[in-house]
Amino acid sequence: MNFDFPAFLVLATLVTGAIWLIDALFFQRRRRAGMAEEKVKEPLLVEYSRSFFPIILAVLILRSFLVEPFRIPSGSMMPTLLVGDFILVNKFAYGIRLPVLNRKVVEIGLPKRGDVVVFRYPQNPAVDYIKRVVGVPGDTIGYQNKILFVNGEPQQQHPLGIYTGTGSGARETGVERNKELLGDVEHDVLVNPRTPDFGFGCQVLMRGAVTIPEGHYFAMGDNRDNSNDSRCWGLVPEENLVGKAFAIWMNWDGNSPGFPVAWDRLGNGIK
Repeated sequence: MNFDFPAFLVLATLVTGAIWLIDALFFQRRRRAGMAEEKVKEPLLVEYSRSFFPIILAVLILRSFLVEPFRIPSGSMMPTLLVGDFILVNKFAYGIRLPVLNRKVVEIGLPKRGDVVVFRYPQNPAVDYIKRVVGVPGDTIGYQNKILFVNGEPQQQHPLGIYTGTGSGARETGVERNKELLGDVEHDVLVNPRTPDFGFGCQVLMRGAVTIPEGHYFAMGDNRDNSNDSRCWGLVPEENLVGKAFAIWMNWDGNSPGFPVAWDRLGNGIK
């Protein structure tokens, strides 16, 4: 069972705030009027609620509307993101949404082709996924012979050599590392020429290219042959978007042969 942390934060904020407010309005004066001491001791529950309410409220606001941390659990976005990367996600880049309800209340922007986004997995919204947007509404997306086609144009890849992975990513050693030009966004991808284009039993593109309807996005992992993405389960609805990944603030890979922290990744931007 997945723990619903946003719902917990909202509930904790409401409960602690209500206890503090009710006490201030109805009970605090009675306690002071009934006791001669200059300082009246609060009930323990009220004291805890008054202490924790502003902290919980600040965390709720920060996490719901500004920035949320995530940890990368898989290698689907290698080499851009590695297993064990802790990233920061801009929660207002694609509009401000109410926590728990996920209803957009303020329009700010929409994903652009090339953005690395966190979204709720369409087949199980309790699970967060991170992929790169390769198709926006109106685009026609195809994938053939390891090449991504956007509106009929192949997105060129320039070879960078054979990839050498370490730690949890060691199994990707030996695949090709290429630099892909996705429109005007330049980023690295991993491809394995020895595997089929659709190694996950994908059905979406088997009959040809797909045109993206309004309010949906086509997302793919940078590790093209080891990613469960839109090729496999379809498009990402706009209402499933969580935010735009923009920075790595920590890396911890317990499978690393040396020290588990990759210091050179700390503070890196995500593009």
